[in-house]
Amino acid sequence: MESIPGWEVVFLCGIATWVVLSSIFNVTQKIRSLTQYWVSSYVVSGTPITLRIQKYQHKYLDALFSGLSCVVSVPFYTAFLPLLFWSGHCKLARQMTLLMAFCDYVGNCIKDVVCAPRPSSPPVRRITATEDEKENALEYGLPSSHTLNTVCLSGFLLQYILSYTENEDAIIGLAGFAVVCVFVFLIAVGRIYLGMHSLIDIIGGLAFGLAILAFWLSVHKYIDDFVVLGQNVSSFWAVLSFLLLFAYPTPEIPTPSFEFHTAFNGVALGIVIGVQQTYHQFHHESVPRIFTPDLSFPAFLGRMLVGYPTILLVKFCSKALAKWMLPILASALGIPVRSTSYVPSLSFSPSAKKSDEIKQAGYIQKLFFFSHQDSFDVDTGIRLLQYTGLAWSVVDLVPSLFSHLSL
Repeated sequence: MESIPGWEVVFLCGIATWVVLSSIFNVTQKIRSLTQYWVSSYVVSGTPITLRIQKYQHKYLDALFSGLSCVVSVPFYTAFLPLLFWSGHCKLARQMTLLMAFCDYVGNCIKDVVCAPRPSSPPVRRITATEDEKENALEYGLPSSHTLNTVCLSGFLLQYILSYTENEDAIIGLAGFAVVCVFVFLIAVGRIYLGMHSLIDIIGGLAFGLAILAFWLSVHKYIDDFVVLGQNVSSFWAVLSFLLLFAYPTPEIPTPSFEFHTAFNGVALGIVIGVQQTYHQFHHESVPRIFTPDLSFPAFLGRMLVGYPTILLVKFCSKALAKWMLPILASALGIPVRSTSYVPSLSFSPSAKKSDEIKQAGYIQKLFFFSHQDSFDVDTGIRLLQYTGLAWSVVDLVPSLFSHLSL
């Protein structure tokens, strides 16, 4: 039996202790009381700046900034990151996936702690061209997730490319840095132009993004070494993912932020489990990379044609299995559960309003003051397992199919 490193126990116990203490001392509410009014006042005072930018309204600018928002959205990265794994850039893919999950968690935690509003519409014109943008508009404002994610992911990608190519030409580095800055600038301006964020949200996204990027660049090698070569990786990450659900702050009103975090929390868990189990088969540094004799572009297209239908099928099956299994398991353990959308038989109207109010992240109160709560929302567990299965298939099941099909 594998021994359990002491730091893993200390780390997980630290998170569990924080969850308990933050609930007992109402840390979320205290931080919110110190920050919400201040941020909200800046949102209101920043309205003239937003209106000034929106004076340049044009259908081509609408299309440009809406398109850029889609390119840096969570659904885009969910579709793009598998391509990195299947193209042979496995190290970059797993590090960007974990960074995306980390950014998503931190950014959404801050949003639901501060609970600052988005710019008022009207007078601000809000453009939500896609269903994803309509969901984003239901979240709180500070910080801008698009800005935060763009800073972190484009900055990390630039650092990876420069280190991977071992290019020491200062001109190339400056050119890459300039491209990243222009891209971040366009995303930031676009969020204001679309009426999705105020200036304070953008500043917050830039500040938190730079802080997270600096932190990640200092620790990503250690995290990657642990994922591919560490002890008890899968069990540690499973417990971590579970604790992060409890550690998530409770917002004033339910928003999609917790659902987004739960999905990417599951993605990170599935990637870690799959990579840890199959690293020496499919994800080591010597795997064939695209545009080399060992992985031609036609073969890569074949991988896409096999891979995407497979992971979508696994996502569907994982959800169906979780919808069937979790209610049975909860019943066997005597845990009352409800479902707000996935399991109609577990939905009930008398307490629907109360269910919505405690839908996300109030789990610690339910854990320690169970008699004051009705039930647990089983949808959270279903969503976690669904995206865990999807991500696992990206790095384990699908590469196995590629091996059998000689792709």
